[in-house]
Amino acid sequence: MAKFKNLYILVLSVLTFACSEDFTDLAPISQRNVENFYQTATDIEVAVNGIYNSLRAEGTYNRSYWIMQEMRSDNTDQGTDVTGLAREITVIEEFEEISTSNIVEAAWVDSYFGIARANAVINRIDGVEMEESLRNRLTGEALFLRSLFYYNLAISFGNIPLILTETQSVEEGQGHRQVNATAVFNQIAIDLASAENLLNLPSETGGLDLGRATKGSAATLLAKVHLMLGDDGPAETVLRRIISDYGYQLVEDYGNLWGISNEHNTESIFEVEYQGGGFGGGNQFTNSFTPQTPTNGALGVWRNRPTSEMLAAYEDGDERTYASLDTIYFEVNNGDTTFLTNSANDVRFITKYGIENPFQEGDASNNFTVFRYADVLLMLAEAIGESDEAYALINQVRDRAGLGDIDAATPGTFEDKLLQERRVELAFENHRWADLVRFGKVESVMTAIGKTPRSLFLIPQREIDLNGELDQN
Repeated sequence: MAKFKNLYILVLSVLTFACSEDFTDLAPISQRNVENFYQTATDIEVAVNGIYNSLRAEGTYNRSYWIMQEMRSDNTDQGTDVTGLAREITVIEEFEEISTSNIVEAAWVDSYFGIARANAVINRIDGVEMEESLRNRLTGEALFLRSLFYYNLAISFGNIPLILTETQSVEEGQGHRQVNATAVFNQIAIDLASAENLLNLPSETGGLDLGRATKGSAATLLAKVHLMLGDDGPAETVLRRIISDYGYQLVEDYGNLWGISNEHNTESIFEVEYQGGGFGGGNQFTNSFTPQTPTNGALGVWRNRPTSEMLAAYEDGDERTYASLDTIYFEVNNGDTTFLTNSANDVRFITKYGIENPFQEGDASNNFTVFRYADVLLMLAEAIGESDEAYALINQVRDRAGLGDIDAATPGTFEDKLLQERRVELAFENHRWADLVRFGKVESVMTAIGKTPRSLFLIPQREIDLNGELDQN
């Protein structure tokens, strides 16, 4: 499968964007790069590829996002072995992290690094000669990617600087004040509406462009933002457009959503691209999600583990269960290890991202699925509220899982039934924490499993020290 972020693009992206060692959250462009770059359409294309590359960073989808949005919730935890490096993760799931957490700081720094790259493209693209169709697409991609970084920041931190122009000096970057999450969501809703208009249809993106943002990518995030704002009507309009105009459909077998051979399927809306092989483009989450087994040698470090509550959330007969997670038991006889699955010994691990033997540790090729069509169907059910149509949308997803229909007579509130369906359908895909926030369930869900939650992460202390305008959450 061709992936547009090959080694050549990766190297160019790294060399092109120099950042200040003293203020990495805004990543100002050096004067030398400003003078010599952004001159041609090819320069702008490379610059946009650099924004995509920020999605693969350790502070974004490669590590921090899944720790802060999945492990923070009731879906996963670190497990009982909490010494050494594992301890840094455990304090986040226990709501005990402090403002110097490397994981949280990396999320802030790498997200703003991607935003700075996007701002540079948006600021400079109109001054570069190129075909208008290419200008539109690249502008739309930059707007979508900037919005995606801001969405993740607003979910995690709430009150953040909203920077929409290129930062070219450390002094300029240090004066930005925070705005609340509502202001961030309002701005990115504007940007995403523009991006959807500028981007290509999903059917027009393939070959070497496979993996780039499309109209469907922008529309899906736009709908999610409208729901976060409580704007159900605008969300419904966008979601119906995705369903009617953009050609997505559910994959028939839930198990066929996962694995390298199934990437960019008919249900996929946006994925973060990874390519292993020793070139610096692989992911570390595959190793982080799987235990050490006879099939992957010593490469599994097993940092992100489904909770017992997560396993219990699946109904009997739900075909999503063992396509999403599994249980493992090791039996050692005279030095030989037997690998047994579905055993009575309930040691749980995530299977969605593969149990492969990558080229080296932290160098797997699995993509991270950010948005897919099942989420669109469930969001539309949320937007229109309890009704026959809403249950029909939920039941499309349940039918694919081999489960019977639910309706208004099924026990529980509509909200609880919908949140339950989102949990098991989208498990380990970084939706759970945002769902708990949006549904107002953080306190009740987390206290039920013995946690004392807080809704927002602390602003990294390093950023407060650098920018006197920032207030701590």
